[in-house]
Amino acid sequence: MQKVKDTTVRVTGHTHAVLSTLAAKSGRSISSIVKDAVEEYRRKCFWEEANAGFQALRDNPEDWEHELQERKLWEQTLADGLEDE
Repeated sequence: MQKVKDTTVRVTGHTHAVLSTLAAKSGRSISSIVKDAVEEYRRKCFWEEANAGFQALRDNPEDWEHELQERKLWEQTLADGLEDE
C-alpha cells in the first residue's frame, strides 16, 4: 500500500473559521472534517455523473429499449431455483 504524504491546502480565512468552529463543536480535527467533506463531495459527483449517464441513456429510445431488454434477461436469473444464502 502506498503511503500518501500530508500536504498543506490554502483556504480563505472564513473557511478556516468555519472549519475551526465545526471542529470545536464536534471534537474532531479540522483534517478529519475536510477528509469527510471531500469524500462526501466525491460521492455526490459520482452520483451526479451516474444520473447524467442514465438520463442520456433514457434520452436515446433505441439504447433505452436495449437496456430494458437486458434487464429482463437478468431478472430471469432470479428464478433459477437457487436459494439465497
